[in-house]
Amino acid sequence: MKTLKIPGRRPLLATAAVVALAGAAWLGAPLAANAGDKVAAATTHAHAATEAAPVSVVRLPTDLPGPIGKRGPQRVKVDLETVEVTGELADGTSYHYWTFNKKVPGPFVRVRVGDTVEVKLKNHDDSMVMHNVDFHAVTGPGGGAKATEAAPGETRGFEFKALNPGLYVYHCATPMVAQHIANGMYGMILVEPEDGLPKVDHEFYVMQGEIYTEQAFGTKGLVEESYDKLISERPEYFIFNGSTEALKKNPLKAKVGETVRVYFGVGGPNYTSSFHVIGEIFDKAYNMGSLTTDPLKDVQTITTPPGGASVVDFKVEVPGNYVLVDHALSRVERGLAGILQVEGPENPTIFKDHNPEKSAMSTSGH
Repeated sequence: MKTLKIPGRRPLLATAAVVALAGAAWLGAPLAANAGDKVAAATTHAHAATEAAPVSVVRLPTDLPGPIGKRGPQRVKVDLETVEVTGELADGTSYHYWTFNKKVPGPFVRVRVGDTVEVKLKNHDDSMVMHNVDFHAVTGPGGGAKATEAAPGETRGFEFKALNPGLYVYHCATPMVAQHIANGMYGMILVEPEDGLPKVDHEFYVMQGEIYTEQAFGTKGLVEESYDKLISERPEYFIFNGSTEALKKNPLKAKVGETVRVYFGVGGPNYTSSFHVIGEIFDKAYNMGSLTTDPLKDVQTITTPPGGASVVDFKVEVPGNYVLVDHALSRVERGLAGILQVEGPENPTIFKDHNPEKSAMSTSGH
């Protein structure tokens, strides 16, 4: 398959339009009456004329519901809207994202084991291609993908019972699936055990992804996605929560003595993460997002694959800035880093700098 380039438009839109129509047949989902016209329009009218000023697609790490606690099973409604927006990828660089609810990652969904979850997905009227959602927490065909395959302007839905506790990824599964994920269409759903999780002082929502652009990393202006780089698995950007600056401008925050929990997932679509917080040790690590097996203890780095998740708990005991990374550290140079800011009194019994004045002038990447 060749990349179609149209001056001033994204290279993949024509490809996406064809794939989306083929994908609807493959998924067995009916097209809306005007779907053919809407999707075909992507080949001739994509992002022509005036580009909107880039918006923030950053999902704040604190943007997640609080713990459910002990209660019986309930019916929970989840409303998703797939929206294509031009957002800020890096300082001075914008990109046309495909999103759930205008942010990357999509909303953090929180339910309890035994709940019946009613999912409604609307594909925005202005979308150029079809979208859907596949929840890894679903027991059922396609994780709901067939039931939610929606043409622009269409609303679809389904319901499922949350049978298995754990932290799960969801993502768009419309072909070409990797393209939809790379453009920002992923999020997480937490299915709490019956008795909930141990209490902590702070919970954070962090997801890692990749962006594949025709232009080199650091190019200013609107950059376009690259089919060739996507297929070859050669991203220009690695991101936390939607952009290279997301968790630097919006750091995680805690105080000395507090406990922290990070719900961490990888949208991908291609790269496994070695998630690490420089200067901290995970007191508990729930491997692969499993909440019913005993957590690992005293863990330095947790491996999380694409489409996978992990939960880590730790207590912060020394003030300072702690850098969140994927310990495949070359990715830091392509944007992948965040900050945990810890405030409070020094704790020399645990950490004492013998020359803090010189340390303050250090150019260390940490």
